[in-house]
Amino acid sequence: MNAAKAGAASGQHKLQAEALTFGSHDEALEAFHGRGWTDGLPVLLPTEQRVRAMIAGAGRPAADVIGLVPPRWAEATVENMAINAVMAGCLPEHMPVLVGALQAACDPAFGLYGIQATTHPCGILIVVTGPEAARLKLNAGFGCFGPGNRANASIGRALRLVLVNVGGAIPGQGDMSTQGSPGKYSYCTAENEGATPWEPLRVALGYGREDSTVSVFAAESPHNVNDHQCLTAHTVLSSIASVMATIGNNNASCIDSGDVLVVLGPEHAQTVAAGGMTRRDIQRFLFDRARNTVGLLRQRAQWSMARWPKWINQDNDETLVPLVGQPEDIHILVAGGAGKHSSFIPTFGVTKSVTKRIERVGK
Repeated sequence: MNAAKAGAASGQHKLQAEALTFGSHDEALEAFHGRGWTDGLPVLLPTEQRVRAMIAGAGRPAADVIGLVPPRWAEATVENMAINAVMAGCLPEHMPVLVGALQAACDPAFGLYGIQATTHPCGILIVVTGPEAARLKLNAGFGCFGPGNRANASIGRALRLVLVNVGGAIPGQGDMSTQGSPGKYSYCTAENEGATPWEPLRVALGYGREDSTVSVFAAESPHNVNDHQCLTAHTVLSSIASVMATIGNNNASCIDSGDVLVVLGPEHAQTVAAGGMTRRDIQRFLFDRARNTVGLLRQRAQWSMARWPKWINQDNDETLVPLVGQPEDIHILVAGGAGKHSSFIPTFGVTKSVTKRIERVGK
């Protein structure tokens, strides 16, 4: 059996794919596990035929370099991304989303080196919005952060395999996360645009309704907001703000440099919209309410590492400190199915999310 190799570095910044021959499927799979080319779960073997089909799905030449992936700073080419996409179980039509996600992750504004190497447990959350999300049947409804959908699971997993096999983010080596996160297996969702009472996320970020976009966040796992009692916009948002205002997350002490994500379940979104609140109103409300005092942060949080805006009076213990530098740094997404649950997703804190338009090159 022939299988293409995900690869170790053959030069300072290049990875060389090569053909390997195995006596059986089981032998090949054990070799991949033994060489650390998997995420610990079985993979689909990247045969030459499968890799060629995946490259064709990208609509780009195999040698195109999509980005340099730290901490190895190796070139992520269409070919080695296709190898990892096959291993993750992707379909060829998933490749433009994966390419866009990696382009966003490799944008200097995202700070991928720090994200890959930090002791913080952030994974990279992929958020897809627009016509492409529907075309690929990404799950934006019930269980959108969980298992059961091939597109969500395989695209998220493919990005992680690229970060490991190309970038060298191996736990305990390039990836120094103290405890890690399930989001480091796969972390991908879509916007539930049909249940969104406001303009879609991509429009709020400056893109057109006809566009499809992919955003990446250096994200912790979703922190659930369980509120079956509140029936008004202000009370629902007050519950969310209380979940946001914790001092252990990185955003509490990286005020001027990060952003966060609030994922409203459709029922909560409808309650908030019925109260006449716009996306901008929600951002302002949460910016004003999700705060901790200087005194509390001084006692328990990362005080010595804090990044403080100049307008915060650090000498007054009663000063209320927001999680982000401005309301626009609180991104609002509607996703999930029925049920009165929402999520707050803290981030690495020292970098901001990046969004790219999904390009179907050559299609």
